Formats: sequence, structure tokens, C-alpha cells
Amino acid sequence: MKISNVTNADRQKAMQTILTGFAGDPFVRWFWPKASNYVSCCPAFDAFGGAAIDLGSAYCTPDMQGVALWLPPGTTPDEERFIGFLQETADKNSLEEGFRVFESMDTYHPTEPCWYLPLIGVDPIQQGIGIGAALMNHALQRCDREQLPAYLESTNPRNIPLYERHGFEVMGKIKFGKCPVVTPMFRAAR
Repeated sequence: MKISNVTNADRQKAMQTILTGFAGDPFVRWFWPKASNYVSCCPAFDAFGGAAIDLGSAYCTPDMQGVALWLPPGTTPDEERFIGFLQETADKNSLEEGFRVFESMDTYHPTEPCWYLPLIGVDPIQQGIGIGAALMNHALQRCDREQLPAYLESTNPRNIPLYERHGFEVMGKIKFGKCPVVTPMFRAAR
């Protein structure tokens, strides 16, 4: 499967693919349970992983069926913009526990240089045919060439087997109150 870089000209299309791919994600939808709010949350995805597009480490399949946003070592999400968007748009009942989850995510994030996968999404009608695996393989080849580890947080338990097949190991589980489980995962350098 051909994988290419997402360009800034395709930024909106990429974010729409991420939005569609996360439409059934337990953690994300916990913040935006109403469809009318959820469909307008592309800015949250852009704040969380959009820097990958600017840095040339966002990958897509033809016709944007799948998109993966990888942040290089030393790069982090735009937390200020992300938190601001959450505070303005997310379900107010989820914010306190949600912020506790994000604080816990920080404690799992490796301190050593590593590639970080904040977001990978596949259009639901294209799921199950290898698009996510192709996107993972493409990026992990780069990690291996650079002999760097990779890190992610799985917000959907259904995706954990995919990540495990690509060498990621569960580091623990993050859960507060009614918030769905978030699973930090690490793949050692190869």
C-alpha cells in the first residue's frame, strides 16, 4: 500500500479522516458525547497531533483512507491550544477526570528521545483491511532506521492487538472515575 506524507494543503482532509476514525472511540467520545459537538472538534485533533504535518512526519494512504500523525523526539502536542479547546467545547462533566488522565499520561511518556504517535485514524468503512498496519509499518521503519523507541496511548481497547503486533507493550492502565481506560504502550528501539 502506498504511503505518502500529508501536506499542509491536505491538513483539513487529514483531520477529517482522524475525526471519522475516532467517531467510535470511547475516550474521545466521552469528551464529546453529542454528535453535534463532536463533528466540530477537528481543532482538538490538530492541536494534539497537527505538528506532525508541519514537521513532515504525518502519513496517509491514497484518498486519505487512513492518517497517522507522528511527533518526532522533542516535539509535543500544543497543550495550551488543546486544553483551551477542551474547556470551550467538551462535556463539562468529563473535564476534571479527563485532566487527571492527561496528567497521568505525562508520567508514562518516556523521558528518553522517542517517536510519539498521538493519533492514527482510519475511515470506519476502510477498517480491517490493513490500512492501520501499513501506516504503522511505514513509521516504525523510520523508528528502526533511527534506532529510536516509539510510544503511544491507546484510547480504544480494540486497537491494542494491532499495536502489540507491531511490537508495542502495555505499560499500565490509566482510569479515573467514569473515564474510559487509556493504555500507554511502548516499543523499544530496534
